[in-house]
Amino acid sequence: MKKKDIQELKRHSPEELARLIKDESVKLRTLHFDLAAGKVKDITPIRETKRKIARMKTFLNTHE
Repeated sequence: MKKKDIQELKRHSPEELARLIKDESVKLRTLHFDLAAGKVKDITPIRETKRKIARMKTFLNTHE
């Protein structure tokens, strides 16, 4: 994730962050199913999605 993307996440409101976390969680679940089905060989997108969710949760907690 680029520095510009991280700064953009900081500017989101808590409601937007919660919505983005939900969207990324659905994406992560889909990636896990695709990996189990053998459709995906590279696990890099899974790792990046997990990190993105963690960053968003961190920013959400700092807003509270």
